[in-house]
Formats: sequence, structure tokens, C-alpha cells
Amino acid sequence: MRIIHVDNHQQRKYGHLRVSWALKLYTGLVRAGHNVLAFSDRDVAAFEAPLGIRELGGKKTNQRLLQTCEAFDPDMLIFGHCDLIENATFAEIRRRHPQIILAACNNDPLFVPRNAANIKKRCEIADAMFVSTGANDLQEFTGSRARLWHMPNPVDPAVETADVSALAADDPQLETDLLFCSKSQQHTERGQLVEQLQSQLPADFRFHTPGMRDQPTLWGRAYERKLAASKMGLNLNRQEGYQWYSSARIAQMAGNGLLVFTHAAARFDDFMPAETLAYFDSDDSLARQIQTFHHDDAMRRHWAGRCRAFFHREINNTLYAQYIVEAASGQSFSHDYVWHR
Repeated sequence: MRIIHVDNHQQRKYGHLRVSWALKLYTGLVRAGHNVLAFSDRDVAAFEAPLGIRELGGKKTNQRLLQTCEAFDPDMLIFGHCDLIENATFAEIRRRHPQIILAACNNDPLFVPRNAANIKKRCEIADAMFVSTGANDLQEFTGSRARLWHMPNPVDPAVETADVSALAADDPQLETDLLFCSKSQQHTERGQLVEQLQSQLPADFRFHTPGMRDQPTLWGRAYERKLAASKMGLNLNRQEGYQWYSSARIAQMAGNGLLVFTHAAARFDDFMPAETLAYFDSDDSLARQIQTFHHDDAMRRHWAGRCRAFFHREINNTLYAQYIVEAASGQSFSHDYVWHR
């Protein structure tokens, strides 16, 4: 297919990239054999705006997307978090290209009111809406044009390249026993859990929390190096309990071979094999499990290795991208996608 992918492609980061599900989707579409053109709305707005002030470039950005569609003549347009593009622009694209398929993707949580409102708005114009929360929690968005689908957080074999599950605990490369990176303080109380863990774990336990407790936030290559030097990771979402919802960090950690602790309420055991993710349902159970895996390195490596292998085999970005294309266009699935069973 000929596909235009509209999202933040981080062109103005000049190599200081954040790990991005949108970039993983783009490369997955290419690997799946599609002719893909990236349209980075934020960057186009800055390029086109007077004095480079992005907020002044919205109107021109919408015009440039229309121009791009006229020139590229896509079969499908996949768009993510591109708030600068108006629904009216997508409607005009459909008017000019009646056979085009519009697929919207949203990787943010439903408990943020602004994000839920954005999903509802995009459901009015898209043919398919893919959300990183499971179908059980998407009922509020039914009744509009879009068909609703779950999408997972995928690994990219070219991004998640480390495998710390292959390293023994005494390997000098491993400088961190447990990692949790976060800087977001809105709609969450997870900082209290981090503080409690700090008080429960032994003094010599290397629990690193970049972005919290006055530690600098890690981005780009520094974040990748930190993942490759950590044994275990915390997948703490700002709020827990939404079916299959997780921060994208779950794939970043699992894909690099960290043992991942995640809350049982998300029900990832619906499609994840046993002895992969380590589930907890309370602060105390999390602390106990951390200690157990810390003192049983063979078990840590076994679980983390199984989880890494499963993500790379079944939740990689090529399968993820092809699933979005097939679901949005009504094709028969070419793969038994584990999250769709």
C-alpha cells in the first residue's frame, strides 16, 4: 500500500531522539513492505511558521498535508498524536480521495480527560481507531464512525538491541538492580510507591529512578545505555487497572531483557505466557518479588529471557504495523496476533 504516516517524527531533535511508538510504527510499515511517506506535523508547523514559532504554523500545516496527499495519492493515511491537524482536513482528504482509508492511533491513557476527548473527536472522522487500552474499556467511544481496536506497545529489533537477561548479576556491565524512569507527576500517586520501595529495600540495593528524587531525566542515547545496564525494571503506570494498558516502557524494558514488574490489574496474563512478566497486586507483594528475583539470579534471567523472546517474536513492530493495516482495511489477518485472540 501507499501510506502517509502523520505523527511527530522528531526531525528537529537532530538525533537526540526519544523512544517513540510512532517511529516504531513507521519503520514497521516499511518492513512490512509498504511505501510510506512520513509527515511530521509539529516539524512542518515550525518550518512553515513565521519566525519558526510552531503555534503560528497550524493553518499552513493543514494545507501542506492536503498538498502532500494530492502529490502522493495514498491508499491509507495513518495518523497518531497530531493535534495540529483538524478533523476538517481529514474530511477534505476523504472528499478528494474517496477510496482512502483513515486509521487513527492513540497511545495515551484514558484517565487523562484531554486524551479521552481527543479519541472521541478522532472517532468521528477515522475509519478505524487503535488505542493502547483493551476493548473492555473502550465502550465510551462506540457509536461513531470508527471501528475500535486495541494496539500493544511493540519492540523494534533495531531499537531494543540489548539483552541483559544474558548477563549474570555480577557482570560489571550491570550497574542498576532496579530501574524506574519517569518525570510525569500529573494524574498519579506512583511517587509514593517509589518512596516506600526505597525505604523497604536494603541500603546496598541499586534502585535508580531518573527523573525522580532530584535525579536528571534520561533521554535518547543515555536512556538506551541505562536500559542496557539494568537487571530489572518497574512498569508503573500513572494509574493502574485499565485492561492491557501500559506505558510504552513495558516494551522498552522487556525488549532489552530486563525483568519487568507490572501490575496484575492490567491482565496482561490474558495473552502473555507464564514466567515472563512479574505481576504484583500490592506494594508489599511488589517488594517481596523484587527481593526474590534479586536473590535468585537464575530465575531472573529465565523469566526476563522468555519475556524478551516473546516480545521480539510476537509483539514486534512489523507485526504491529501489518495488524493496523489489515484491521483498518478489513483484510483477513495474515498472522495470529496474540493481543487479538
